[in-house]
Amino acid sequence: MSRTAEKKQAREEGSELNERLVGINRVAKVVKGGRRFGFAALMVVGDGKGRVGFGHGKAREVPDAVRKANEQARRELIKVPLREGRTLHHDVEGRYGAGHVHLRSAPPGTGIIAGGPLRAIFEALGVQDVVAKCIGSNNPYNMVRATFAALESMESPRNVASRRGLKVSEIVSGRDNRSETKNKEKASEEK
Repeated sequence: MSRTAEKKQAREEGSELNERLVGINRVAKVVKGGRRFGFAALMVVGDGKGRVGFGHGKAREVPDAVRKANEQARRELIKVPLREGRTLHHDVEGRYGAGHVHLRSAPPGTGIIAGGPLRAIFEALGVQDVVAKCIGSNNPYNMVRATFAALESMESPRNVASRRGLKVSEIVSGRDNRSETKNKEKASEEK
């Protein structure tokens, strides 16, 4: 597929994106005649199927700031591998500035246990079951960037298996085999 065809396909898919406004901030610039007010908007955009992006826009009026943030978010979408299309493959941590987030996969029926900007990200991403905890800064910009740092570092078992030259079943069952071996070792030590 040519590059122009990929861009066209991305634009067509872009019409189906969920948009979430995370925050609007009023800022002031002090000038000789007084203050000039402007607005900064933070938006999260996702397709509900594993693609998500965030954008930041500034303008004199709120709608212009929101439009700019939306356009930037659509340009910077990332693909996140999801397990069964509903949760994360493994627990992961992300950090940006003083913002630190812990993301944990969860069993079916748990729901999205996260607050503020993280909830908006997971709803736009299409995650149904996740537990998230923010530590440190609760600045929405730092929380969003820390969450995206964590999501970008996430890997699916298929990617890990292809990188190591193994089968997916060997990667997934290897985890079970290690825990069984540890349990057997503990049982033999107790005797």
